[in-house]
Amino acid sequence: MRVDVVQGTPFGVAYPLVQSTPSGPSIGSLVAGIASILVSLFVTCLGVGGAQEGWGPTAGGAFTALAVFLGLGAIGLGVFGMRQIRLAGRGVTGRGMAITGIVLGSVGAGFALFSLLLAFVLTAS
Repeated sequence: MRVDVVQGTPFGVAYPLVQSTPSGPSIGSLVAGIASILVSLFVTCLGVGGAQEGWGPTAGGAFTALAVFLGLGAIGLGVFGMRQIRLAGRGVTGRGMAITGIVLGSVGAGFALFSLLLAFVLTAS
């Protein structure tokens, strides 16, 4: 707590310290980015594992859509969270979580699309 003395009086003004709060969209971005990575790994397992039997691209395609939507959500929430942090100034934190969510969402969506393409290539050969 900070106390400033008022000149000419025996009184002072007390300023309580307020803890900074993490940005909600930044946390959501991080969670969606991690989920996108996990679903893209599941796409790889389904796509490559079922490529020889022919059901791999079909099963992987459904989860690819989920991974891409999660990745796009992570990117959108991350950008919104960074804007919220910039406009709020002090008191709102989470810029690192927002950046990490954007990166993980991009990597998860890209890896899911690559895994689906790999499943189609393995089915064709």
